[in-house]
Amino acid sequence: MASPAADLPNVTVRHKWLLTFSVMAAMLMQVLDTTIANVALPHMQASLGATQDSISWVLTSYILASAVAIPLTGWLSERFGARMLFIGSVALFVVASILCGIATSLPEMVAFRLLQGVGGAFLGPLAQTVMLDINRPSDHPKAMSIYGMGVMIGPILGPILGGWLTENYDWRWVFLVNIPIGIACFAGLWLLLPRQATRRRSFDLAGWSMIALGLSALQLMLDRGPHVDWFGSTEIWVEAGLAVTGLWMFGVHMMTARRPLFPAGMMQDRNLVTGTLFMFVMGLVMMAAMALLPPMLQNLFGYPVLDTGVLLSARGVGVLIAMGIAGRITTLVDPRLLVGLGFAIMAGSLWMMTGWSLEMDWRPIVFTGFIQGLGLGLLFVPLNVLSFATLPGQYRTDAASLLNLSRNLGSSVGIAIVTALLARNLQVSHADIAATVTPYNLPVDPGMASALGAPGDMAMTALDAMVNRQAAMIAYLDDFHMMMFVALAAIPLLLLLRKPARKADDLLHMAME
Repeated sequence: MASPAADLPNVTVRHKWLLTFSVMAAMLMQVLDTTIANVALPHMQASLGATQDSISWVLTSYILASAVAIPLTGWLSERFGARMLFIGSVALFVVASILCGIATSLPEMVAFRLLQGVGGAFLGPLAQTVMLDINRPSDHPKAMSIYGMGVMIGPILGPILGGWLTENYDWRWVFLVNIPIGIACFAGLWLLLPRQATRRRSFDLAGWSMIALGLSALQLMLDRGPHVDWFGSTEIWVEAGLAVTGLWMFGVHMMTARRPLFPAGMMQDRNLVTGTLFMFVMGLVMMAAMALLPPMLQNLFGYPVLDTGVLLSARGVGVLIAMGIAGRITTLVDPRLLVGLGFAIMAGSLWMMTGWSLEMDWRPIVFTGFIQGLGLGLLFVPLNVLSFATLPGQYRTDAASLLNLSRNLGSSVGIAIVTALLARNLQVSHADIAATVTPYNLPVDPGMASALGAPGDMAMTALDAMVNRQAAMIAYLDDFHMMMFVALAAIPLLLLLRKPARKADDLLHMAME
């Protein structure tokens, strides 16, 4: 039986809901920027005088900086305090956003996006830590549901907001929109976030250098692969070798160093390690789907950018509903069951998507998106609660940075895999379909098309376009099949999670509410 006194927050604050709003606004600002710039890339390319290949560095630079900086969150938080790090990160992010909005060349944009990535890297882990610290343990499921809404809704709102700003104003507003949000966040954190004790903790330079090398090479490989024909390029082989070497050396270093980058006590927590694996899978499936659907809806089904965003927003509705439910019932049922149910629902929605066709209307898109959102919302809250359930409070910031890093890596790996499979399967499907196109199942002999002149050429072009569309649709369905199997394969990991002890006073508190 836990005593009522045990159900107290780590940090007592004034105006908790105002602070929560400031924290989540900072989190949402950072998550939005991971996707909001995507739709503006063609406009940025023309304005900055970049090529189609080089403009991708606007996205790559941000991802690289975030991946390298995230592991530093725990050390910086203890060395300078969570308050100063959080406020400084918001200020850096806003300043970098202003610089991105006024950039006049591609090198300037890449440099400013690197700066923005460093500032944004700490916002996710710190927001999660603050939400856990200022709420009682019995309220952690509700706190994680609020936090999860920012994480899940951001990637969905990003393309909608980015498309609207780009079409109605200018691509520079994709970055400048952060200014009013950032100023409000800065003011709220400055006034309401209390100071916390700092301590000198030795910095594991060797460990950070190894993981920075490994993550940088991995992110470069995943981002550059589609542009340079993957392992047909020497660049990818070099980056793959550096990634394997750096991450392998970091793993060995973590097991042998006296004071590793991530505290050894934290890495011995089974729930946290398993939760990190789950976060990787969730990031892989969630962001892979979000990367596939916009180009599919626009290129194959002909929906405009804003209409595409509206159709995909059904996923956000499902997430909001499921997180509200999960935040209420996580302490009443075994959270492992909710995680398993969430992955099962996601797999079911992906199975429904394998039945899509070019002749369908918008209703299957909205319905499957809503169901998938329910699955995501159901698993995110209990998964975070389970990851921190058996972890001592002093490890929260390091653990939050590890979970965020794992989810980001899963997103990068997932997008790279589905993109590569899409390109390969499109070629295979095109060859298979083209092999069945013969003079015997066509109204006109293709061999006679040249004799018809321009009308014959137009007929052959239309035929090739039809084959391309069908081949692309089959390639998308193959990706949906693959993601469905990944979601199902993650469910057995539930056996590694420990059920958190249920506190009697937690149940009493919920009953009183």
